[in-house]
Amino acid sequence: MTPPTPRKEGASLEALPTRSLQPRGARLNLRARATSTDRSAQLRAILTRPGLDFLMEAHSGLSARIAEEAGFPALWASGLSISAALGLRDSNEASWTQVLDVLEYMADATHLPILVDGDTGYGNFNNVRRLVQKLEQRRLAGVCIEDKLFPKTNSFLNGHRQPLAEVDEFCGRIQAAKDAQQSDDFVLVARTEAFIAGWGLKEALRRAEAYHAAGADAILIHSAKRTAEEVLAFRAEWGARTPVVIVPTKYYTTPTQVFEEAGFSAAIWANQLMRASLAAMQATARQLFESRSAVAVEERVAPLQEVFRLQETEELEEAERLYLPKRAAAVQVVVLGHARGADMPELTESRPKCMVEVGGVPILTRIVEAYRSAGFDEIAVVRGYKKEAVRAAGVRFFDVEALDATHEAGALHAALPALEGDCLVCYGDVLFRKFIPRELAEVEADFAVFVDTNWQESRNRTRYADYVSCSQPFSRRALCSSVQLRAIAPDLDTAEIHGEWMGFLKVSRRALPILRQTLAEIAAEPEALRTEDMGALMRRLMARGQEIRVLYTSGHWLDIDTVEDALEGGSFA
Repeated sequence: MTPPTPRKEGASLEALPTRSLQPRGARLNLRARATSTDRSAQLRAILTRPGLDFLMEAHSGLSARIAEEAGFPALWASGLSISAALGLRDSNEASWTQVLDVLEYMADATHLPILVDGDTGYGNFNNVRRLVQKLEQRRLAGVCIEDKLFPKTNSFLNGHRQPLAEVDEFCGRIQAAKDAQQSDDFVLVARTEAFIAGWGLKEALRRAEAYHAAGADAILIHSAKRTAEEVLAFRAEWGARTPVVIVPTKYYTTPTQVFEEAGFSAAIWANQLMRASLAAMQATARQLFESRSAVAVEERVAPLQEVFRLQETEELEEAERLYLPKRAAAVQVVVLGHARGADMPELTESRPKCMVEVGGVPILTRIVEAYRSAGFDEIAVVRGYKKEAVRAAGVRFFDVEALDATHEAGALHAALPALEGDCLVCYGDVLFRKFIPRELAEVEADFAVFVDTNWQESRNRTRYADYVSCSQPFSRRALCSSVQLRAIAPDLDTAEIHGEWMGFLKVSRRALPILRQTLAEIAAEPEALRTEDMGALMRRLMARGQEIRVLYTSGHWLDIDTVEDALEGGSFA
């Protein structure tokens, strides 16, 4: 391989200028994209520098970005993985233009150089040279073509029965590719399948020498054996004529040190991301089908927020702030973490209940992480007892100063400056599934609460609870209706109880003036400030004629009220 051509001053990837939008003097940096030449130079440098580098398989824009974040220096655009993602066999069932569309999305999604699995080049020399032209236009760094006949078959399917191309014909493909490239740095890797076809080391070396003479920048030597003996034998005979690339799909147990000491330039993890996603999708699909519920699955899969992050949604939001009319504020979460937790004094001598550890993690940390993974980033925490012990990253704190004279409604009043836009209020000692705040935030209601229909369990545990009576008991009909709260109290008659309030209250931005006024009234009455809890606050709202919408569920939350609850909470996920 010829050494990389010198880059012009400032032409490195890091130095590329970012595209900027500058409306009315503001500046917005969009994701910089490397040109094809820059990426080709990077790939060429990776293959020629000392030491062993690993290329990671990718088959979509999303997987390309994931591989980049993992730290890989370059990507392998796998023909097998792209075909599988399209639901097709790795036998050129996807046309080269369909593959090209996928490659363009990958190049858009990452800064990394991409070496394309070009199969046989999709035909003869003419197809190969047009492929190279189109790859360069889409900022792909290089292509690997193999000495099979078109249409190809995957190397691990009956390899010994797969015919190989005539050496002279394949050399013509290599020469056409090199003549067609516009950048001197564009990388052409010639892949020989001599070992796959069972033709042995001598034939592998003969072909590799011919391909090198035809202009190949590197040789990819492939093997289907469970050990690395074939590729190691090739590398020992080949010497330093060109960089040598391997694909240890079958002989993955070989220690990396062996490859390094042998002098290979690069190894390709050729299909692991595709196979990992396949296994995860199969398990998830089975569980969804068998359980007919997404509750357990949602706690295990990546949150939508992570998808949005990989899609660079923040950049779009920044652009929207510049170009669109001002949007309403994000949903504000207010966590009431001011209380000591008198029912577990042995655990709260030096910290409030919200900082008691459950499964080795403070309750408040679990709550904040659950909200963030559910898509809620604006979080405020009300502190009171041992406030110096309350810690949570990235939240706003509001303090209750006269703790003995302030109950729950008064604690919420302390967070009055945080009450902007739609709001969710919750206790600082309740663990929950992520669908609970999501559904509350999305329901069309000025006030809304979640109610657990399995209220008998809390009575059996003889702990404090806010029981509720509603306009309709839980039923299939109620799930499709607008059920309203009628009463909330710890001492409701059993015949009236339809469930237990779970400690979550949604307040819409339209209803905030009413909430503020009600909280101000409570704050102005010392006795009310000292005694009124969230249930009392809701009774005041209903007395004003405010409707409070009820959403029913059964379970999916845990109120940490005792040491036993804290022990049980360690398995709540």
